[in-house]
Amino acid sequence: MSHRKFEAPRHGSLGFLPRKRTKHHRGRIRSFPRDNPEDKPHLTGFMGYKVGMTHVLREIHMPGCKMWHNRETCEAVTLVECPAMVPVGVVGYIETPQGLRALTTVWAGNISEECMRRFYKNWYRSKRKAFTRYHKKMTENPKDMQNQLNRMKKYCSVIRVIAHTRINKLNLRQKKAHVMEIQVNGGSMNQKVEYAKGLLEKEVRVDGIFAENEFIDVMGVTKGKGFEGVTTRWGTTRLPRKTHKGLRKVACIGAWHPSRVQYSVARAGQNGYHHRTEMNKRIYRIGKHDVKNGATTEFDFTEKEINPLGGFPHYGVISNDWIMLRGCTVGVKKRCIPLRKSLHPPKNKPTPLNLKFIDTSSKMGHGRFQTDGEKSAWTGLLKKDIAKQQ
Repeated sequence: MSHRKFEAPRHGSLGFLPRKRTKHHRGRIRSFPRDNPEDKPHLTGFMGYKVGMTHVLREIHMPGCKMWHNRETCEAVTLVECPAMVPVGVVGYIETPQGLRALTTVWAGNISEECMRRFYKNWYRSKRKAFTRYHKKMTENPKDMQNQLNRMKKYCSVIRVIAHTRINKLNLRQKKAHVMEIQVNGGSMNQKVEYAKGLLEKEVRVDGIFAENEFIDVMGVTKGKGFEGVTTRWGTTRLPRKTHKGLRKVACIGAWHPSRVQYSVARAGQNGYHHRTEMNKRIYRIGKHDVKNGATTEFDFTEKEINPLGGFPHYGVISNDWIMLRGCTVGVKKRCIPLRKSLHPPKNKPTPLNLKFIDTSSKMGHGRFQTDGEKSAWTGLLKKDIAKQQ
């Protein structure tokens, strides 16, 4: 009987099997928070676009902790640009033994071009006739829409709105908006339907759904790495230097019997581009597009916006509402990231934020200056400035 020379836990988690490419390019919300009829009707999700990262300085107040109480710490944060979303439809679901089933859907009278593009494979060659019959039917029979809403009030148990992003407000090449369903929680069924109906064709902003110091869940797709070996993919130990035919391998992939490779054995294959959900990401700040001092704090009086000098690498400049999340998030820059109210919020009360400083120096290298004025005061008058004056 064989034996092993050293005992060690397995490498890599089996909870994320199968490690293959996801079918969903953007994150997908598979479940929403539990409904509480005592609350007011509200939306439980939003959608943003990953911008990049910076760092902040904050003071931690944790009484009873000798290590961290009244000490400063530097933390990494992620910025997500969140242009307003526009609800264009209402869906009602009924509960069945097989799960939720859509009973009926009501659409808005006017749907923008960026949303219409989502319903076509090739917008350029299409006739662009989507929803023309539906809108004609609704204009001829105005009571039909109200009848569908009354059916939702009578039979449905879950109400969701269909909303799309305002992607034309972003500096992206894509013109086709991202569409998602957002569940309405709180209130009775009549209140839910009336609330969803009132949102149609109106802009919904991120500060109307989330608040500062709140915990949210982030869904997304990780950065793809392609086909990689077992050492990188699973973190297995390298074999000794003199090993024949390579050392970044698994020496034994199983016993003679059962005469097959078990699923739990680390193997080479696809790494990255997996769908992941990150729980309880804390919102450090919510910024608005019309506020020019979004990066100013109580301790740092410098009037500066959140954009660093030169913009964010591989993204550009933030020109819409944005949120700042603690730590990193999945995915590459410019990728769409659905945001959801926390499914299992932490029970303990969070420590105060106490943001002291938000870094806005250039991310293209070792940035020194926080603002253009600070940089020009150091460099003085340059040749290009003299040419502009002349």
